[in-house]
Amino acid sequence: MPELLFPLDSTKSFTEQEVVGHNRWHPDIPAAVTVKPGTSFRAHCREWFDGAIRNDDSAEDILNAPLNNVHTLSGPFHIEGAEPGDLLIVDILDVGPIPQEDSGPLAGQGWGYAGIFAKENGGGFLTDRFPDAYKAIWDFSGQTTTSRHVPHVQYTGITHPGLMGTAPSAQLLAKWNAREGALIATDPNRVPPLALAPELDGAILGSLSGDEFARVAGEAARTAPPRENGGNQDIKNLTKGTRVFYPVFVPGAKLSFGDLHFSQGDGEITFCGAIEMGGFMDLHVDLIKGGMETYGVIENAIFMPGNTAPQYSEWIAFSGISVTEDGEQKYLDSDLSYQNACMHAIDYLTKFGYSPEQAYLLLGSAPIEGRLSGVVDIPNSCATVYIPTAIFDFPIAPSASGPFQIDPGMGAPRAQL
Repeated sequence: MPELLFPLDSTKSFTEQEVVGHNRWHPDIPAAVTVKPGTSFRAHCREWFDGAIRNDDSAEDILNAPLNNVHTLSGPFHIEGAEPGDLLIVDILDVGPIPQEDSGPLAGQGWGYAGIFAKENGGGFLTDRFPDAYKAIWDFSGQTTTSRHVPHVQYTGITHPGLMGTAPSAQLLAKWNAREGALIATDPNRVPPLALAPELDGAILGSLSGDEFARVAGEAARTAPPRENGGNQDIKNLTKGTRVFYPVFVPGAKLSFGDLHFSQGDGEITFCGAIEMGGFMDLHVDLIKGGMETYGVIENAIFMPGNTAPQYSEWIAFSGISVTEDGEQKYLDSDLSYQNACMHAIDYLTKFGYSPEQAYLLLGSAPIEGRLSGVVDIPNSCATVYIPTAIFDFPIAPSASGPFQIDPGMGAPRAQL
């Protein structure tokens, strides 16, 4: 096992740890650990809400989830010799739930969770159709997971970090804040908001304190969206064996990561759609000096996915086009097309006995494939969502005998508004 450089004690909160991570992006957050290029190491990762979500049959914790506190990131890691303009090579050697802890109150101790966030607290991809808060608990058994809240399915984990990236420069951070602030200003009272401005409340900034903490918290970017540094990309294929090339914007790169997922579908469509957990990452880091200019990797990360994802071979797929629910034609709106493909899949699954919310939670957490199938045939783009048929314990394809009727069990808990 690689040397453990960022330990977490499951009996303590994120801010009570021996080494404290962070939950904002800023170049002045001090590095927690220094690593030499060519080094392999292990880091523990706390689930993104630091234990606020419980293994029970209530969704009140999802309804009241403290979004100002996310994401709890391990790092920053200072990579010796890294300079702006380099490419940071990050190899994911291994990733999984909390080691040697298969039961307990923290997600990652033998279980994880997925949720539909209330529209007033983050929302999701289909928030206008699913405005209320729901939750599903998923129990782990080796590489597979099942849920008492969404029965009759079993997934093979496609375990990955939802969030990983390097620190922005001061100039890049200012660019983020300016463009996102301008977007917020177009509709400042929108629910859910168009973007998240810097926020002092809930900020965790490593070892910073006092006036410097207040200054950095007032400027630091929230970790919710993906950006030029990578960040919260929620790419389900960043599995064991993946190699990622991150642009370096500050001396030392200041690599950070977290938001581990046991499984997720393309898009993580419920916002908390992945099966969230705490766990560990084994990484190897190296550098390509001057690699950003050499390879034209200026505003993005590139990656070579690993080959350890579940090998599903049979699928049932649903398509959607860029026409609104009330019949308005939109021009090549691929986001709308994917929404419609997901709704068609949800409507289909309800014919077998699932509630719409159970089907929505299934699409967020199962290893579905989302694809842009046509983006040039005006006026309709076409998006498709592929569901592996092997995850179901009943026949899912259409047949002359009609849909097989399942027992939906207790259903997904809904928060009381």
